[in-house]
Amino acid sequence: MNALDRGNAVALAVPALLMAGALGSQYIGGLYPCEMCYWQRWPHYVAIVLALLAFFLNSPARNVTIALAGLAVLTSGGVGVFHAGVEYHWWAGLTTCSSTAAGSSLQDLMRAPLIRCDTAQWTLGGISLAGFNALFSIMGGLTILGLVRNAK
Repeated sequence: MNALDRGNAVALAVPALLMAGALGSQYIGGLYPCEMCYWQRWPHYVAIVLALLAFFLNSPARNVTIALAGLAVLTSGGVGVFHAGVEYHWWAGLTTCSSTAAGSSLQDLMRAPLIRCDTAQWTLGGISLAGFNALFSIMGGLTILGLVRNAK
């Protein structure tokens, strides 16, 4: 497997695994995402689509597509850094909160939990899920870009 193939595999694996963790913590673990949690997910969805598309392309389009997937993963990492900073109260975050209300009635909104972006719902060793996303996304994105750069 050459560097570009490895880059493509990493560009698919990193966001797919991070999304599996995010969705698993939501639907199995019962952790409700806040607005910034959703912001971190969108670049991962983009990266997954780009990485899948890259399997069907030839160079140089494949190189560019994998690099764009790497940049999308890095974008999620950047949002994760911002979100983690808000959770650790290093800087101010949003002035609004999000809700998981399925309907649009006032009764649905009142029953839904209020999710604060400045409070970590879960941590391990003092690192929140946003912090873990930042770490894994930045390392993964840099790895992807490095593999694309080293591809021959």
